[in-house]
Amino acid sequence: MAKQDVAARIEDLLNEYLTGKELEIYNIEYKKEGKDWKLRVYLDKPIDCDTEYVDINECEEVTRFLSDKLDEENFIERSYTLEVSSPGLDRELIKPSDFDRFKGREVEVKLYKSIDGRKEFTGTLIGKSAGEVTIDIEERKVGIPADQISKINLAVIF
Repeated sequence: MAKQDVAARIEDLLNEYLTGKELEIYNIEYKKEGKDWKLRVYLDKPIDCDTEYVDINECEEVTRFLSDKLDEENFIERSYTLEVSSPGLDRELIKPSDFDRFKGREVEVKLYKSIDGRKEFTGTLIGKSAGEVTIDIEERKVGIPADQISKINLAVIF
């Protein structure tokens, strides 16, 4: 079964289960790493939720459900390792809603090729519109073409 098909089936299995649980799917990865296959399911909290972070008990509950369902349905042909977790403090911004949700937060932006001699920027997220991500770097608005961004993550500040 193709990687995209596995992810779509996992999403179908989880969507109904997650209804009413203040959890949503952030991302699903099914890929080969070295000689092993990994199925990673990342859970998130909805925007309107009282808490921002997924806890370990929620991950454990979803792992048990999904493991049982996958054993029952048996549609993945290869052996794999199942991992269920949250996106983490340094989560990558991948959905359009992430850019609205995390406005005002510090982000780290990595580029495919340099702009003004730099391939990495850190600043406060202003937003994303019309194919451009805007961040504030030392009180200066910087627009970065979205197609030039290889990765954008929340910055972890201690």
